[in-house]
Amino acid sequence: MTIRFISDLHLEESRPDITDAFLAFLKDKAMGIEALYILGDFFEAWIGDDEQTPLQNRVADALREVSDSGTALYLMHGNRDFLIGEDFGNRCGAELLPDPTVVDLHGTPTLLMHGDSLCTADVEYQKFRANMRNEQWQQMFLQRPLADRQMVARQLREISMAKNQGKAETIMDVTPEEVVREMEHHRVQRLIHGHTHRPAIHPLTASGQPAWRIVLGDWDTHAWWLDVTGDQEPALHKRPL
Repeated sequence: MTIRFISDLHLEESRPDITDAFLAFLKDKAMGIEALYILGDFFEAWIGDDEQTPLQNRVADALREVSDSGTALYLMHGNRDFLIGEDFGNRCGAELLPDPTVVDLHGTPTLLMHGDSLCTADVEYQKFRANMRNEQWQQMFLQRPLADRQMVARQLREISMAKNQGKAETIMDVTPEEVVREMEHHRVQRLIHGHTHRPAIHPLTASGQPAWRIVLGDWDTHAWWLDVTGDQEPALHKRPL
């Protein structure tokens, strides 16, 4: 049976091409498989399960069809959609996974992460991330009126885009030492993550043994996914939107 992984779709109303590609992917590549994992930044922004835009409802209904087909669905938070809650998961038939999580993939313990916590050279972002993941802050934010939350989300997006334009590419990539530290801490030889938009399979050494870091691709000009089966090596795939 096939287990598939995707991340960084950044679904939003201004990119209907990505939404259409994702819905086609679900019908073509997700129905009746063993599992589909979505490792963060599924949506470009998420300000609470109570928003329920037409896009969000359309996606939830499509995911429920996949779940009803027998596919196990798993959803991990990213740096854009960390406020996705249990209500949305229940609507989709998806289980929310903590970041990080170790899963057994056909006998191979594998560490799953969104990937943003691995970018430790970006000190400013890591401070921002810690604040946004604070449970008290999240509860206070979700209690604000929907219109206020929408305004804050727009402002944070504009600030993030402006700051990223001035950062070196190396700062926004993972820190190799942090990758090894996480893999050794969780006692795994394989890591799958997204966030960096640099799809590749990287060999490395962890705990003195061969190891692999698999980076998922972002959905912009192409749809990207990773296949993990029991008798073959993990394989990255892409197709034009």
